[in-house]
Amino acid sequence: MTDLIPELRTPTAPEGTGRVKGGMPVSRVDGRAKVTGAARYAAEEQAPGLRYGVVVSGTIARGRITAIDTGEALKAPGVIEVLTHLNRPKIRSWDLAYKDMTAPGGSPFRPLVSDRIFYSGQPVALVVAETFEAARYAAQLVKVSYEEEKHETDLLATLDQAYKPRPMKAGFTPPSSKGDADKAFEEAPIKIESQFYHGVEHHNPMEMFATTVIRGEDGHLTIYDKTQSSQNNRWYVSRAFGLSKDKVTVRNPFVGGAFGSGLRPQYQLTLAVMAALQLKSSVRVVLTRQQMFSFGHRPETWQKVSLAADKDGKLQAIRHEAIHETSRLEDYVEVVVNWSGQLYACDNIKLGYKLVAHDRHSPIDMRAPGAAHGVHALEVAMDELAYKLKIDPLQLRRLNYASVNPLDDKPYSTKELHQCYDKGAARFGWDKRPLEPRSMVEGEELVGWGMATGIWDSLVMMARVSAVLHADGRLVVSSAASDIGTGTYTVMSMIAAECMGLPLEKVTFQLGDSTLPMAPIEGGSSHVTTVGGGVHGACEKLQKTLIKIARAMPGSPLAKAKPKDIEFTDGAMQLRNRPDVSLRLSEVLAAKGVDRIEEKYFMTPQMLKQRKFTRAVHSAVFCEVRVNEKLGIVRVTRVVSAVAAGRIISGKTAASQVSGAVVWGISQALHEESFTDHKLGRFMNHNYADYHVAVNADIHDIDVIFAQEDDRIVSKQLGAKGVGEIGLVGVSAAVSNAIFHATGKRLRSTPITPDKVLLGDREIPVAEPPQAK
Repeated sequence: MTDLIPELRTPTAPEGTGRVKGGMPVSRVDGRAKVTGAARYAAEEQAPGLRYGVVVSGTIARGRITAIDTGEALKAPGVIEVLTHLNRPKIRSWDLAYKDMTAPGGSPFRPLVSDRIFYSGQPVALVVAETFEAARYAAQLVKVSYEEEKHETDLLATLDQAYKPRPMKAGFTPPSSKGDADKAFEEAPIKIESQFYHGVEHHNPMEMFATTVIRGEDGHLTIYDKTQSSQNNRWYVSRAFGLSKDKVTVRNPFVGGAFGSGLRPQYQLTLAVMAALQLKSSVRVVLTRQQMFSFGHRPETWQKVSLAADKDGKLQAIRHEAIHETSRLEDYVEVVVNWSGQLYACDNIKLGYKLVAHDRHSPIDMRAPGAAHGVHALEVAMDELAYKLKIDPLQLRRLNYASVNPLDDKPYSTKELHQCYDKGAARFGWDKRPLEPRSMVEGEELVGWGMATGIWDSLVMMARVSAVLHADGRLVVSSAASDIGTGTYTVMSMIAAECMGLPLEKVTFQLGDSTLPMAPIEGGSSHVTTVGGGVHGACEKLQKTLIKIARAMPGSPLAKAKPKDIEFTDGAMQLRNRPDVSLRLSEVLAAKGVDRIEEKYFMTPQMLKQRKFTRAVHSAVFCEVRVNEKLGIVRVTRVVSAVAAGRIISGKTAASQVSGAVVWGISQALHEESFTDHKLGRFMNHNYADYHVAVNADIHDIDVIFAQEDDRIVSKQLGAKGVGEIGLVGVSAAVSNAIFHATGKRLRSTPITPDKVLLGDREIPVAEPPQAK
């Protein structure tokens, strides 16, 4: 990579930012670009002769299209074409061409591939016009006739149809068991059994899914897309349309929120490329807010947790089973129950996981997929068990602390969960909590305190990184990473600046382009350990090259210096114990007779070493709620989240990630649910007015604490772990447990809406889990 790609408008820190060190509260380097509008998103790129596409959505849940009348739409002023399954350009027919890097087992959905309807809201046509307004108007004129078939969208009515998933997606491990949990459960003196239900949640990022395809004169497609991986989507487009990879470039320099929704290519990408190829022009397709509810979602889920303990509170048995919906096309899987085999010491563990196929789009990952529901069920059950034992819920968790992974006895690479318990409880004031529910009242509100433990995997993948030092002191570091608002630009710049001893404003991190060095999809809280490790590795190689050149320079003051005795600072290299003995980096490049030096690094996990350990991040979440029982209103007034996530690279962005995740956890606990009319098989509340999310009035004090931890098993270069997912895990359970402490009502399912506070949970009409088919 010779220099910056101008079109990416890569942000840099403002002048005067100065030197940085790991953990410092550095402001985002892309912050100014975002608040001034300089940052452009997928739907904001411009091109001469740009055409606009609007999607026509289907209205039945299952069946086939019998006729499409596009006549009136084609007569509308400015309309150029209406694409359907009858006149779309040629695309490949086999499933493998549509399997992106995160696809589950089964056949991926392909828009406009045939007359079949798989779910309500499925795209059935694309109207392309000279203006967006013309396309939107003409889309209303397309008339579609259907032959309907019987559909099914009700999870609780179809639990008896549950089956074990087909081949899993990468990264998913089927649940395993240990001991004889059934026997231990029956023989234990203290036990509880609880069922849980969680409704569908939908992604609602500020930026709607959009694709702008800019067609060059040579036919090259430059695609600006809302995605969590430019390279995944470039790979998908090339394979689906039979295009060579040098004919397609995908860019995503700025992404307005994603958190799982952008892991897979969404259908507007396919439709925009179809139109660009058919019309030989540039095309933009943007989904409406309503259409944001017409692709994947966090799956509707049923769970059952059984816990047994001796009279002292030591766990004797853990049983956890889950069933959630998937599409008829794919077996979407999540790690729902596995966490119950990792979090607490127990000799008898039984885990089960099944799917039910429905006439819906395949679910997709949403922040902390699987753990958001699975840990909720476990942690509410642990709270219930604590009350049956008449001991403090935090004491029960300490009593069953797992020093090794209970299922395989592997040690943890690092685990500072005790530190999370200690720091979180002290900051929250947990020692002042009365055990009995309904013990605290202020005015007309009952006050409750609840807590929960959180856990998430510590992932490291493979990535390539390039680092280029220029003679003027600029350092340009590049990788095809993504920044979905998590702070990737900032953290990678900080890692490079600290390693090379440069002011932050001298460092530019370049991401969001499929032509850059390979990076994994941004997901699973893995970008810092993976891409960050690569940045550190590339900069270390750059250091070694510069030291070698400096030692060989005639009359060099560093000629006899050992590499370990040299440090990089303020654009120079100097002896650690003799700062006056130094060389400017510009002098080193001049001596070599070059204006730039580049080094590349291939980041790979320490797989042989890591396989000996369980690698995870942990948290302890403490929550205060105030409940007005007359109105059923719950206010979350205080949250303390204590997180053990390895070495924290950027204190400000890491705390922002956790506090943002806590907001989402509160939203999951109290607000977010998509309602289905099962007669129509359709989500009905598909807008911000009806799909409730947490707003400013719902959020009060959030306090984030980081435990001291340095994990060189997970991240040899940095000692870091990820923080994106862990901030959400356990929040909804802590809220639920706090509501019980306030009211004495055990509400296990989410969201906990006012009707449930008033009347209790809905009855779940299944007493025993169904037999697997």
